Amino acid sequence: MKGFRSFILRGNVVDLAVGIVIGAAFTAVVNGFVGAFLTPLVGLATGVAGDMSKKAFTIGATQFPYGAFINAAISFLLLATALYFLVVLPINKLHERLAPHQDVQAPKRDCPECLSLVPVQARRCASCTVPLPDVPAQARAETQRVG
Repeated sequence: MKGFRSFILRGNVVDLAVGIVIGAAFTAVVNGFVGAFLTPLVGLATGVAGDMSKKAFTIGATQFPYGAFINAAISFLLLATALYFLVVLPINKLHERLAPHQDVQAPKRDCPECLSLVPVQARRCASCTVPLPDVPAQARAETQRVG
């Protein structure tokens, strides 16, 4: 039980639970907004008076509620757009600002055994694990100034 309690009380589990609850509440708000405002506007724009979410067509004895599908599609698009612009985009910008991507290439040399590229300061080849000859002190000092 002690391990389970420490697992539950970890920050990321609690954050995940809070995120799911907030996400469900936000989904209900978006669905309510779409049902109350956007779906009727789509109905008016297409010439259908009133609430389009209740529209359906029948083939044989089977009814196809296409209005409910349009309502769900609009809800999905609004939810995805809101999540992207209110969560994903700000988090990505914050991540770039706090931890910018630095693609620094370390100087490389050839492995004498397998001819793969290895960093100049490496003592063993990552591919064939052969010990590499020492780098002269002058070359080592130059690579430390560059890196």
